[in-house]
Amino acid sequence: MHELSETADTIADRFTRWCESVVHRMPFGLNRLVPPTFLGFALINSGTFAADLALLTVLHGWFELPVWSSVTVAYVCAFGLSFVLNRTFNFHSHAPVGRQAAVYVVVVVVNYLAFILGIGSGLTALGVEYHVSRLLAGACEAVYMYSAMRWVVFRRAVEPEPELTPDAM
Repeated sequence: MHELSETADTIADRFTRWCESVVHRMPFGLNRLVPPTFLGFALINSGTFAADLALLTVLHGWFELPVWSSVTVAYVCAFGLSFVLNRTFNFHSHAPVGRQAAVYVVVVVVNYLAFILGIGSGLTALGVEYHVSRLLAGACEAVYMYSAMRWVVFRRAVEPEPELTPDAM
């Protein structure tokens, strides 16, 4: 019987190969510009964003909680899911989860304050429908979050260059 980690690695490897295959087939030189992790991020975060919007709709639309609390609860749930899925399937990180989670929390707090509360709630306060506000804020946060996840949260350790010794020359 396979262990869960072996099964997850196999699924994660398939996801990565699929993203690489799709990016490889992109026209107009986009295959040289778009990293496979960007496609993976877009797919994963589209799903978690949909979960975010669904939960926002349930909390605010059905249970009539205030927008700020509905957005906050939906946001925390979606970003927790995003962290786990991106760590496992997209960035294949095996670094200690504690440090990454701590850095991710800082990235998410900055994102929340700047894009969700700043742009999202600001637009809602200006009279923009709350779903539209969330979509506009989501577009801004996507660029920020991918950049932060790729180059800060899940950055790969840089291997030191081997030193050239007189024997190696």
